Amino acid sequence: MTPTLFNHALQAGFDRLAAWSDLLDAINVFPVADGDTGRNLQVSLMPLQARSGNDAIDRRAVKLLQAARGNSGNIATQFFCEFIKVPFIPVDDAARRGARAAYRAVQTPREGTMLSLFDALAAELAQRSPVAAVDTVEALLEALQATVQNSPEALPRLKAAGVVDAGALGMYLFFEGFFYALIDRLDDCQPPTRRFPGSLNISADFQEADNQGYCIDTVLAANAGMDAVIQDLVAQAESVVHLTRDDVIKLHFHTADRETARRTIEATGALMSWSEDDLSRQVRAFRQRPRPARVHIATDGAASLTREDQQRYGITLLESYINTGDDSLPETRVMPQEIYRRMRAGERVSTSQASDFERRQHYQRLLETYSKTLYLCVGSAFTGNYGAAAAWQARHDPGNRLRIVDTGAASGRLAVMVLAAVRLAAGGADMERVAALAERSLTVCREYIFIDRLKYLAAGGRLSRPSAVVGDFFNVKPVISPLSTGAEKIGSVKNRTEQLQFALQHLKTDLANAVAPIVLVEYTDNRDWVEAKAAEAIAKHFPGAEIILQPLSLTTGVHTGPGTWAVAIHPDPENRMALSAAEPSLTSAGRRRAHAERNLG
Repeated sequence: MTPTLFNHALQAGFDRLAAWSDLLDAINVFPVADGDTGRNLQVSLMPLQARSGNDAIDRRAVKLLQAARGNSGNIATQFFCEFIKVPFIPVDDAARRGARAAYRAVQTPREGTMLSLFDALAAELAQRSPVAAVDTVEALLEALQATVQNSPEALPRLKAAGVVDAGALGMYLFFEGFFYALIDRLDDCQPPTRRFPGSLNISADFQEADNQGYCIDTVLAANAGMDAVIQDLVAQAESVVHLTRDDVIKLHFHTADRETARRTIEATGALMSWSEDDLSRQVRAFRQRPRPARVHIATDGAASLTREDQQRYGITLLESYINTGDDSLPETRVMPQEIYRRMRAGERVSTSQASDFERRQHYQRLLETYSKTLYLCVGSAFTGNYGAAAAWQARHDPGNRLRIVDTGAASGRLAVMVLAAVRLAAGGADMERVAALAERSLTVCREYIFIDRLKYLAAGGRLSRPSAVVGDFFNVKPVISPLSTGAEKIGSVKNRTEQLQFALQHLKTDLANAVAPIVLVEYTDNRDWVEAKAAEAIAKHFPGAEIILQPLSLTTGVHTGPGTWAVAIHPDPENRMALSAAEPSLTSAGRRRAHAERNLG
């Protein structure tokens, strides 16, 4: 197996996993019903993408170790730290080593999880050769499918919920894409809804257990005294995964006392990175996930919407990618503040679209999962997403259950179109009514994007460097708007005060006859100013508006740069829903603050 073919297969496996990650989140009940297995696997396995294929094995292994998130991600990365040696060692040997490494990382290994799938993979590969033969691949996948199907028998919690293990299913999806790519038959990948019928919806009477505490992922520098510290943490924590490679230690654990755990580690001087998730908050969000509407709404990650919005509204976000160095990260899975920090430091950052295979997998998932889907696609002037979706739909959707709209929009303008549509759909509206609102949104929604520095447009090739230097020297700050023809310059100002005046003047015209409009106020790395100045001023001038504070789409932010802010409006969102039953009488400013807290934690 050549390194080129191997990297191609890894990319196909990752793309398939990424496209179905929302399904994995939806059935994630073990060990905790916190709905993050898909997210964690996608983030953890990003270093496997072909874009990182030039990395040496050791470098890629370190990236996997550092990227690992959650139980599933930390266990999976241990397997792949060995499996990525395949171009240089036999695939069955790599799988056997990977399975052993995954078991060693877990304090309490459990049958029925992805560990069982790794065992089955290693056993099947030891018996079957050559791996690139069609019959071998089919038999191998049949054995892996049976392993996933049997997971509820090993884990009573899964049986009570009526689902298979999310982590095991995630690895099955990865390897289905991987092995079919090896034999050049990616179109043979079957939707998991067909492979595992009746096992992908949580039973209505299943009760999620309460969980308190925090899910911690931390990377440590190995030094004297660390063994005792780690053993002490392991003894007091739950769901422990302990990984070591060279001088780097990775710990994943659940704890109710994160402050003490962090202080203990910091006292050794070993802490390199720390991330945490509030388990009780995640479990509550999982419980409160919305019921499916008659019309499902899908859109692109290029909209100014977050993963929290996806969970709250039950929408689908199709990823675009943010590229830094050799790394390529799904837009909605990265930390914007880190991207903007790197841009200010002079690092080149760019964007790209998902592969054709990943996009096709997303379209297939929408058809397999929902009776009707309205896909509000980022404008075709910005990407080829609309053309790709329309071509696939024409071949695979004779019943027209997937309706695709070229919105001519991106970032906040696309986001307010989506918010209006999803709220109408949640009220029980049918496809014709929701689609009619979407069509009307194309003409009434507006967005004004205020750029701070022209040099970032130049870095992305959207402006000549001499023009950027001259413009920045004279404090020229353009105002642009995403329209069906592309990003159009509609004005220029010299400072933030003039930016805000420009916004208020245009909103006065745009909202002249609006009764209860949606106003999305977007920030990059300047949230404090945007919230305190821009959002407050807009709320004061338009007291009847629903003001939502939101991060600017990272795709847009990478092109326009740090310091950018924006405002997008929908003057006529039909049948707007209240934010929640607990907030019926909030003032405009109160609604804004509530949204900001929920979106940004």
